[in-house]
Amino acid sequence: YVQIDTINVIERCHHHILYNRIPAYTRADLATAQSEAKTVFEFWTHALSDVPVRDFRFFVGDMTRHRAAPVRWYADVTPAELRKVIRRVRAEGALTISDIKDDVLVDKDHPWASRKPSKRALQAAFYNGRLTIARREGMLKTYELTTRHFGWDRLPKAASASETSRYRLDRALRSQGVVSLDSVCHLDAAAKPVIKALIDREVRARRLVPVTIAGAGKAAHFARPETLEEETAPPALTHVLSPFDPLIIQRKRTALFFGYDHLFEAYVPKEKRKLGYFTLPVLSGDEIVAALDLKADRQEARLLIQAWHWVGKGRAKTHKALIEAELHRFARFQLPEDA
Repeated sequence: YVQIDTINVIERCHHHILYNRIPAYTRADLATAQSEAKTVFEFWTHALSDVPVRDFRFFVGDMTRHRAAPVRWYADVTPAELRKVIRRVRAEGALTISDIKDDVLVDKDHPWASRKPSKRALQAAFYNGRLTIARREGMLKTYELTTRHFGWDRLPKAASASETSRYRLDRALRSQGVVSLDSVCHLDAAAKPVIKALIDREVRARRLVPVTIAGAGKAAHFARPETLEEETAPPALTHVLSPFDPLIIQRKRTALFFGYDHLFEAYVPKEKRKLGYFTLPVLSGDEIVAALDLKADRQEARLLIQAWHWVGKGRAKTHKALIEAELHRFARFQLPEDA
């Protein structure tokens, strides 16, 4: 899955993450996958994310739980408000919060809230699976009936608890290669007992093997035998990473594997920041060698380097030219696609 985030001092992270993995990627590709091909959908993983539709059934259980126990930011939505917004979408078609103009406005209770009560109702219907986000323009979401968007008679049958646990472990092994209990259950401590039992069974069956990592202490790590046996060429590319990139989103894991402690300081007062507002780690080969505080000046069509910090084994003599070459490519990605 690919995390979605609102910060756009450079291109938003869901596009940035895909750009680093797909050289010819354009912003329109994700829109096509979501709205036309309908091969991805948005839902909560450890954060709001784009997820393959083939995995939808593994999230139906969460949707059911959201109906029974709504989370706090929309827990006060009444059944009548929920029915009203769903009837409106069913009758009028897909809509955004901007299309709803007859709400009685209320005061915000936090900075990210909307003054329109219907926004919470839309969120509630989204998290319980009745609505899906059919299209996204920037951060403006278009909601549609989930079944109508995908052409389904009903939602897919929910995966069982054991199937969902297996899915989570397999997903982590595919994306991370070497996993720990913490890395599989990122921000979900409640899942740890079940996942630990599954890992133990996989080790006994020899489908997983323990991996010793220097500095990991008592934190056990595991991999599939074929992963460890696979021969791969040493990585040679240089990438400017999003702070929300799956490679580094788990900060303790990043520190263990790369010896780099990332500081996310977007919400830190300016006078207290050490690296910068939105600092991006630079991966060169298999080392994080620099941290750059970048900003896209879209009006002037240029990328601003507000701070450049060498970290780890990063050295100007070895890495500066490689990073500058990647920055030229990265800068082009920041510009409007019709520029």
